Amino acid sequence: MAEEVLVEVSNLSKKFCKDLKKSLWYGVKDVVGGTFGKAPSMELRKDEFWALKDISFTLKRGECLGLLGHNGAGKSTLLKILNGLLKPDAGSVTMRGKVGALIELGAGFNPILTGRENIYNNGAVLGFSKQEIDAKVEEIIDFAEVREFIEMPVKNYSSGMRVRLGFAVAAQLEPDVLIIDEVLAVGDASFRAKCYERVSELMRDCAIIIVSHSMTHIARTATKCIVLGSGKEVFKGKTGEAMEVYYAQNSRDYQKDHSVIFSNSCILKKFNVEKNQLNIFNDRFEIYFELVCDKPLIDVELDLFVMSMEHVPICQISSKILDNRIALRNGLNTIKCTLSNLNLNVGTYSFAITISDSIHKNQYLWVQNLEKFTVKGNNLIVSPVILNGHFEVEKN
Repeated sequence: MAEEVLVEVSNLSKKFCKDLKKSLWYGVKDVVGGTFGKAPSMELRKDEFWALKDISFTLKRGECLGLLGHNGAGKSTLLKILNGLLKPDAGSVTMRGKVGALIELGAGFNPILTGRENIYNNGAVLGFSKQEIDAKVEEIIDFAEVREFIEMPVKNYSSGMRVRLGFAVAAQLEPDVLIIDEVLAVGDASFRAKCYERVSELMRDCAIIIVSHSMTHIARTATKCIVLGSGKEVFKGKTGEAMEVYYAQNSRDYQKDHSVIFSNSCILKKFNVEKNQLNIFNDRFEIYFELVCDKPLIDVELDLFVMSMEHVPICQISSKILDNRIALRNGLNTIKCTLSNLNLNVGTYSFAITISDSIHKNQYLWVQNLEKFTVKGNNLIVSPVILNGHFEVEKN
């Protein structure tokens, strides 16, 4: 059963029209043509564009496919076709077994029905019998954490409550195929953690398709990925490699020059790294930068952060933690920072610097999105930082 193919997509294509009137006219022509057995044209007409073009993949039980790409790349269109909400213009989709989907916030909920009634409605849409839902309804309510409000109309639920209930129905009823869009980002941190734990449990018995802009979630969940760009497959393969392609694809969206968030009495004039490409487990890494101060700054705290491509701090070196007293003179200051055992996983990173008074905490400088560097390796991406430790099996 583990090798059973549950999703087959072959040469899938879907086009849309940018102009509403033309779109309605083209739709009428296609319906009339179809009535007389005429196949729809695969040529783009005026104002039409391909939202998806020639997408193909298979997904087996026990696999999780991550869909990556910038906004407008075609991810949501693909999910809607897989869930039967849109009809493709070309190609085929085969879905085997029961399909659960959480694509849009509150999708499938009747706002005037209670949470409990919507559980039964959604379960029926997914193909489950009343007896099957009866056996799971209490687990669904507990998982969604909405027991206190379960007899209240869903229109009065918060967005987070609707997401929790929607995911609980889709996940607790154990479908063969589960489709999850970015809507999980609406939930709070504890619920998201519970959702991803549930996704890990479901992967043993079903196939999962997930869309997320969080590379952390993709790294911990997806067994393989497709990167989409303008409706086409840019890359298809291992998760680590797909994440690198995604970052490279979107690098133009990141600011190339550094961003000064705050500057007072201190200016960053130059920032340079010894080399901008490292091998994994690199032992030594040197950074040089120049600061111009308009007055002497005595006993400052200097923090250098390594940032992910999502501008999230990964790790830091702090002069205060190291008990490294730093005094900056009026005028030009050249600083060298040597990092050892930089155990970063493969990926692309950048730097950020903050300088503040170590006693009064007055901030002098905060600069981010400094020079980028990459770490090369064997695509081990799971967590950005690799700890340097030792395993030992004790003898009995």
